Amino acid sequence: MKYAYFPGCSLHSTAKEYEMSARAVCRELGIELEEIPDWNCCGATSAHSLSKDLSIALPMRNLAKAEQMGMDVIAPCAACFNRLKSADALAKDEPETLKPISEKTGIEYKGAINVISLLEAISRIGGEEIKSHVKRDLSAMKVACYYGCLLLRPPDITAFDDPENPRSLDDIVTACGAEAVNWPYKTECCGASLSISKSDVVVKLAHDILSMAKRAGANCLTAVCPLCQGNLDMRQTQIEAKYGEKFGIPVLYFTQLMGLAFGIPEGELGLKRLMVSASPVLAAASG
Repeated sequence: MKYAYFPGCSLHSTAKEYEMSARAVCRELGIELEEIPDWNCCGATSAHSLSKDLSIALPMRNLAKAEQMGMDVIAPCAACFNRLKSADALAKDEPETLKPISEKTGIEYKGAINVISLLEAISRIGGEEIKSHVKRDLSAMKVACYYGCLLLRPPDITAFDDPENPRSLDDIVTACGAEAVNWPYKTECCGASLSISKSDVVVKLAHDILSMAKRAGANCLTAVCPLCQGNLDMRQTQIEAKYGEKFGIPVLYFTQLMGLAFGIPEGELGLKRLMVSASPVLAAASG
């Protein structure tokens, strides 16, 4: 399987560990990623709230380049996936919407390819194939699978999994030998890009998510989006200080968890880049 790979801004910077682990896991599963040449920011998270034309033109340029490669696009970041998928949907369902933008920019995207998230691509492989790669016992890991809100909504655009009670990530975690806990905050918003402009909102939302995961018996979370992972991981010290509640819950990218199950060396998964150390959970998994 070969895809045009759109890393987005985060995976080349603040979420480098996501890219490290994603590439390592994809190699293990036989998924080939060919990075889109000269890609640009897709507009997440602000372009779509400032300019409709810009919110379409930015992802459309990346899609046009992938179309020239003749490959479907894979996007690990949920926010990037959402923007690319939205532009792709317009090209397929409302092509007249793109005409004036194409005329202004000189960029033409015909909608001849598809956009999928990294989670969907790996989910398509199936649980049995994933199990065949497992080399490490992760049964001590009790995982709260956190999908966030951008990966699955709006459902008529994303067209992947149940937007209210998704199972794809839970099934992958289970196939890796860990326990996916049952909890109701799988798709609650963490505040996303409000982390800087309205940090108080993010602190409140992230606290509620962490608190619910703790009540459900989770000893770690797994995420599919750099915005979500950053808010839940980076803000924990601040959240604990404000609410007087200790969490210490590591927030791993789902590809890091998969990499651990596959026996990929921890240094190749970027685990030391996590703000909340995963060492206690990993020690239990190794015991």
